Amino acid sequence: MDKVLFGDNQFFAVSHMSDEKSRQQAIRFKDDNSIINVLDQARCVGINTFMCTTHERISNICDHIRANKEKYEGYKIYPCMPYAHKFANAVTEYGYIGTIKKYIPGNLLGSFAKGGLAFVRKDFISLMELLVDAEMKMFKGIDTPVIFLQNVLVDLILGLKMITVFKEYDHYIRKRYNAEPGYITMNMPAMYDALSSVGINNPIICSSINKLGFRMSGGKEIYEKYLAEKQFRPIAMQVLAAGALKPKEAIEYLGKLPRIESVLFGASSRNHIQETKELIEKYMA
Repeated sequence: MDKVLFGDNQFFAVSHMSDEKSRQQAIRFKDDNSIINVLDQARCVGINTFMCTTHERISNICDHIRANKEKYEGYKIYPCMPYAHKFANAVTEYGYIGTIKKYIPGNLLGSFAKGGLAFVRKDFISLMELLVDAEMKMFKGIDTPVIFLQNVLVDLILGLKMITVFKEYDHYIRKRYNAEPGYITMNMPAMYDALSSVGINNPIICSSINKLGFRMSGGKEIYEKYLAEKQFRPIAMQVLAAGALKPKEAIEYLGKLPRIESVLFGASSRNHIQETKELIEKYMA
């Protein structure tokens, strides 16, 4: 994986700082060109991996990338699924059957039959495969070497102790998409232990890692212990602790930790993008 990953929170009015910041972002990124312009600014400073949710507007961004293949040669997207709000809104608007028809790709009758069987038999693995296929439809023809499960689902599965689902997800992503599975979580130590227990070695785990212990379940000390002792590929997110840390202080802390493979961050100006990238390259070489 690249050392620097560019995220999408700023595009869809997700700010850990304040509601006002979210409102400003929603206004600024109300059209797709504004998103594309920032992605291009990130590319200009050498960031070629976009880690994003499966928000409906990402489909338009993918259309733009496909329409400009030469310009985006070597560009990668790491999808993160499911985007829960999208499905919740669709159920409200279309109902359960309408949502299935809207999002399940390929042969509708065959897929629906498979989905119906999954519901009737509570075959969660088949249902998981259907949902992955539905979410991945928008990325057809785009390089997606790592495909993530969002923490809203990962941490639910952890809480329910249904950890065999992770093993099936691992197998399906590798076989169906020739990609590596990744996991976003708010409890990195528990997630590592769960994956190890079902035989998943050296996993990609994205979690909050920051100097203040912000959203690091169990505390900063156990995270540091796992980073020092366990064999996995960590991605650090929320490194600024919702704006409580300055970029230099935040990245200096990460640079003192072993094993961190990538840093995920979002920004909306070229200056901030370049500053953060240069700090990562300086302190995490």
